[in-house]
Amino acid sequence: MFQLKWVWKNLEGCRKRYVFALCSTAVLSMMALVNSVLTAQIMDTVFTPVKEGQGTTPELWHRLVVLVSILIGFTMFRMCFNYLSVMTYETCSQKLLFKLRRDLYANMQAQDSSFFSKNRTGDLMTRLTGDLDMVRHTTCYVIRMIIDCVVLFLTTSITFLCVDWLFALAMLAVTPIIFILTKVFAKQVHPLYVDLRERLSRMNTAAQENIAGNRVVKAFAREDYEIEQFDKKNEDYRKANLKASLLWFKFSPYIDGFSQSLSIAVLLVGGSFLIMGRISIGTFALFNSLCWTLTNPMSTLGMLINDLQRFFASASKIVELYYARSTIVTRQDAVKKEGRVQGAVKFDHVTLKRNGTEVLHDINLDIKPGETIAIMGPTGCGKTSLISLIPRFSDVSGGTVSVDGTPVGMYDLKKLRGSVGIATQDVFLFSDTVDGNIAYGDPEMSEDDVKRFAKIACVDFVDKLPEGFDTVIGERGTGLSGGQKQRIALARALAIKPSILILDDTTSAVDMETEKYIQDQLAHLDFDCTKIIVAQRISTTKRADRIVILDKGRVVDVGTHEELISRPGYYREVYELQNGIAGEKKGGAA
Repeated sequence: MFQLKWVWKNLEGCRKRYVFALCSTAVLSMMALVNSVLTAQIMDTVFTPVKEGQGTTPELWHRLVVLVSILIGFTMFRMCFNYLSVMTYETCSQKLLFKLRRDLYANMQAQDSSFFSKNRTGDLMTRLTGDLDMVRHTTCYVIRMIIDCVVLFLTTSITFLCVDWLFALAMLAVTPIIFILTKVFAKQVHPLYVDLRERLSRMNTAAQENIAGNRVVKAFAREDYEIEQFDKKNEDYRKANLKASLLWFKFSPYIDGFSQSLSIAVLLVGGSFLIMGRISIGTFALFNSLCWTLTNPMSTLGMLINDLQRFFASASKIVELYYARSTIVTRQDAVKKEGRVQGAVKFDHVTLKRNGTEVLHDINLDIKPGETIAIMGPTGCGKTSLISLIPRFSDVSGGTVSVDGTPVGMYDLKKLRGSVGIATQDVFLFSDTVDGNIAYGDPEMSEDDVKRFAKIACVDFVDKLPEGFDTVIGERGTGLSGGQKQRIALARALAIKPSILILDDTTSAVDMETEKYIQDQLAHLDFDCTKIIVAQRISTTKRADRIVILDKGRVVDVGTHEELISRPGYYREVYELQNGIAGEKKGGAA
């Protein structure tokens, strides 16, 4: 029941209104009996005397008008009160939905990269949509109906016992059987809905991945294959849904059958008592008219438990995300840095492990403010892992990474990451204008500044777009080439005027002429900036103050372009390969 306690906790701000709604449901359920009681009174005090030959006296007419007027007035009052109650439920549930979606999204934004590597995008989307809607449905409808059923059943039972206990016991004899069936059903259906929720998540994940990767699918002409794979997950979800539904249909005939047997009990037992003179016609009418207040709760309760099990399955997933906590957070004793970060970066005996595997080993590197450092090495040597330690996308397993002499773990995360501009090879652009993407880090940036940074990054193609900087470029930059997306990403990184600029193979998709222009612009920025460039092109790295060579997570060489090509090693091999020198040497030797 911790899920219900968690919902109550998050109803903060509208708990009083929700309690009012709960109480109003109970009151309305008890009011449902009043109409039948008044009808029974009319039967016994008006119609019975007339039938017995007492005639129609003015007193009987007056009593009939008064009781019918009370009945009409009470019905109108109950309708208005019910409307107020339902509106209160709806208001509270919508506020709860808004708060939870906001809190879940905010908490998700605070997670580190390991969280997103463990959780599928489709599953997270399901939690923010379908699962949350199930919580709202339960808060607004299921709980209200459960209270209505329970109160209606109890008040009716008490009323029947007070009017004629023997008649009441005869009617209530089958209720224990119905409750046992309902309990067995709830126990069996819960694991089915947990499985159903997981299959829905898988189906949504498959859909999300294929929508995001539609270009790859089309490039390999795998549409039929992907449709087939989606159909399998869709079929799995259909079967799970059908299995859960059929379980209810398995129990439903028994529950409905026993519930409807109450009507037969009223006719047989009530008719016998009426013939024997034990009860009046009004009492018989009361039992007969209130029979639905026993049958409906018992038959409805099974369906409500069905929905309640869906809620428990969904709420468990939401609670898991709600209480998920990132290991990379701002410490309470974080150093408060005022002013601009200078940009000095130091790696002191840094080691990084992931899933028990050592990715970086004993890295020592001292980068001075304003210095340009290039990092090279074979694929998988740890280049991206190394630079991810500076903005604390990952935390070190050993050693220390410092910025301006302060360990990055002691920085306020917003201050640290706000001082680091990052552009990667795998570019992500938002469904926004070119202007909006470049000014993403500073929404208040002037149009002139946007154009200035666009010029530095050589975003010259913008003039050819339909609406220039106001052109919406689509999700993930759809419609742009790889080089164009990289240049927008570079402009976005520069636009925040970072103290530390990290470029991870950012110009790999641009031509040599454009790359030369960008390198010239980066060398003459109008703000102080330490540049760390991960690249495989010699044309990109040769201008660096120092070039760091990584291999298998270790620094194997450091030097300038001239120093590294003068001695054997990885850098000279790449230099000779890219300049055709290696081939000439082999040809000469032959």
